[in-house]
Amino acid sequence: MAPGKATAAALGAWLVFEDEAAVSMTSHRSRTWAPAGITWQDYRDLLVRAHLQLGGPIVVIWDNLNVHRCSRLREYAAKHAWLTIVQLPSYAPDLNPGEGIWSLLRRDATANVVFRDRDHLVQAVRSDLRRIQLRTDLIEGCLTETGLSLNTTTQRKGQ
Repeated sequence: MAPGKATAAALGAWLVFEDEAAVSMTSHRSRTWAPAGITWQDYRDLLVRAHLQLGGPIVVIWDNLNVHRCSRLREYAAKHAWLTIVQLPSYAPDLNPGEGIWSLLRRDATANVVFRDRDHLVQAVRSDLRRIQLRTDLIEGCLTETGLSLNTTTQRKGQ
């Protein structure tokens, strides 16, 4: 079973994948960038907002970004029963459905585009995310690649 799935089911919690996205103002074949200076407090605030919006406990699945491994963020999680953090292995895009979504965006919204400015980039990504949101087959495909499903009785291949 995928990391965190059994934990989320046992807690009656939302299973949340968070992935900070690197973005580029030029074609996706060049270097990418993401806003610098994101702190553990920014992630804490994101988790609090997700908890309030979802109205229940959450299990967040994280990669190994240095901020995700921060001791202060771990201490915060330990003090709040509504929050459980599951750390992915060092590099595990095959376990993170968010990677599939970004792959779709790189193939469509941002492929071979030189953006005029940040607003142009944001507009293109938001538009393509709306398109993906309406295509449940694409979302289910990203889940399938991880071995996850919206059906809680389905397990990872080979288990």
